[in-house]
Amino acid sequence: MSNTDWDSKTVIGFKAKAPKVTRNTSDLNAPQKARRTGAVVATDKKVTAGGNKAHQGPDHQRIAKLDRENEVAPPPKVNASVGKAIQTARMEKQLTQKDLAQKTNEKPSVIQDYESGKAIPNPQVLSKFERILGVKLRGADIGKKLEGPKKS
Repeated sequence: MSNTDWDSKTVIGFKAKAPKVTRNTSDLNAPQKARRTGAVVATDKKVTAGGNKAHQGPDHQRIAKLDRENEVAPPPKVNASVGKAIQTARMEKQLTQKDLAQKTNEKPSVIQDYESGKAIPNPQVLSKFERILGVKLRGADIGKKLEGPKKS
């Protein structure tokens, strides 16, 4: 126990603080001062500063053009003849678009789209219209009256 020093103390977890470095205002304004005096000031532009990383380089424009060329064509719309057939059959049965929508469990906007030719053809919806209106809406002879089940 003779090798212990009772007069010194050790503090655990104490860090010596380093002196803070403060810049002079002259250091911050050095490029402006040099320009004023007419000295040559070299500045380097950062390579990736302020750019959109998703759209880097001229290759992006070429790739975007290729993407536009390979786009899939929009799905086909209903023929105008189908829309006319739905409209005439609905008028013959004295149904409004809303009435037909209720009978087919569809929205009135769906019927509007089919009649105007803006809808993408759905076989299930067309079969509902065929059944209620009694008119053929798919295949050949669009607008022809449907006959009852064939009896042999």
